[in-house]
Amino acid sequence: MRPTAIAALAAAVLWSAFAPGARAADPVPEIQRPPATAQAVGVVHSLRQIPEACARMEGAFTGDAAEPYRYAVVRTSPQCQPRARFVDFAKAQPSEAGGWKFNDLIRVPNAACPGQQAVVRVWRKPATTSTPALDGQGQARIYLEDARQQAAAGNVPQVPLYAAQMTVEGKACQ
Repeated sequence: MRPTAIAALAAAVLWSAFAPGARAADPVPEIQRPPATAQAVGVVHSLRQIPEACARMEGAFTGDAAEPYRYAVVRTSPQCQPRARFVDFAKAQPSEAGGWKFNDLIRVPNAACPGQQAVVRVWRKPATTSTPALDGQGQARIYLEDARQQAAAGNVPQVPLYAAQMTVEGKACQ
């Protein structure tokens, strides 16, 4: 690694360890990233894209003390065929004990209020599917009629799940 890359990595680790509002209970995320660039109030920005779920997380600082940050998961394209689902965090209640993996921790500072930041925690639950048996030609195939029969029997293959929780940490500005 280059010295500048090592310094940047060390700064990111130290910042995340001693950042105001850092949770001691947060496990280490699968994706390591430094805090995002500070964002101005009213500017909608992308937080992360999850191609397999055909989804993009976006947010904006509002300047409103009651709701300082607005966050949404939007579909990327009507033609996109999702291979994963985004589920409601409150209903899923992801935890490592439940088979979920802490996937990403996204921190976005408020440009107008340096002591405030939006924090998005993304969880991922891998699918527990198996590869179909090989046929006579050595190919793993899924046949339409077989898939319909499995679906009718309630044996639908699982897809990976994603859930995200957004919080605002730090002091609000006047």
